[in-house]
Amino acid sequence: MDGWLAVDVAGLAPGETRALELAGRSVLVCHAEGGYYALENRCPHAATLLTSGRLRGFVLECPLHGGKLDVRDGRPCAPPIRLPATTFAVRPAGAGIEIRLGA
Repeated sequence: MDGWLAVDVAGLAPGETRALELAGRSVLVCHAEGGYYALENRCPHAATLLTSGRLRGFVLECPLHGGKLDVRDGRPCAPPIRLPATTFAVRPAGAGIEIRLGA
């Protein structure tokens, strides 16, 4: 096994996110600017779920405190988030995508 997990993104419209449980990890898939991105579904500042956060372009806003992250690489874009979020590699696979949780 190469660590890639198939994910169905049917119905995930641009600007939307979807929380998934993959191999025991909570992952948030984001459909941003024509691409798909995946990050750990946990704010690196407050450890709250990002599931109901607002996605605008590549920037995801934490629903708890308004801190912002870039979904492409997890880097913080606005305080109080100071540490990057964990992101995962994504690649197209047929009509869906595959996400790699490991290194």
